[in-house]
Amino acid sequence: MPRQNRVTPTGQFTTTDARGTFMGNRGILHNDKQEIVKPFAHKAWIICQLSFKGRRRKLMQPGKYTELFFLDEATALAAGHRPCFECRWSAAEAFRDAWLAGNPQLGFGDSVRAGELDGVLHAERLTDAYYIKDRKKRTFTAVLNTLPNGTFILWEERPYLVWANALLPWTPSGYAPPQSRPGTESVTVTVLTPRSTVAALGQGYVPQLHQSAAV
Repeated sequence: MPRQNRVTPTGQFTTTDARGTFMGNRGILHNDKQEIVKPFAHKAWIICQLSFKGRRRKLMQPGKYTELFFLDEATALAAGHRPCFECRWSAAEAFRDAWLAGNPQLGFGDSVRAGELDGVLHAERLTDAYYIKDRKKRTFTAVLNTLPNGTFILWEERPYLVWANALLPWTPSGYAPPQSRPGTESVTVTVLTPRSTVAALGQGYVPQLHQSAAV
């Protein structure tokens, strides 16, 4: 039976039979009925491999972290996650280096701790609210043709992946046929991917895409 543990680019939890290609962790989010009852439990939102050192887990065990799943890495980045420094060390280092290069205004120089990186991302992920459950996805606006490959936007009220000269419509099972990317300089869009992650993408970090992207 599908669980409500798939994450969309808008950061929402959804239930689907479609399988994801990456797993994620935000802490213990579910109750004893395996229902997700809060959006996060800590600031370290990570992107993990589906398989690592033969470890096996039963999903949503009591008192254990909630296993989240994503269509691909670009989806996870849009939701506010970053690569895990344990099971995805090379990707995590590449992301950190690109993130530092793209965000010199943050003052970290050439080194940043995982907790410091998570602190910045956390401020970019969700709006403020008294109750954690009431916090919503934080977005910003930008000119479309300034956005790098791997960025997710809202276009015609649905999430699209920006890639090369195309916009790829997102669905839980994969990307629908691409649409041509508007080329005018005046098109302003709502950006789902956190601002500092967009800057990392602009510095050359390349997320792994679902096979349906075919780009």
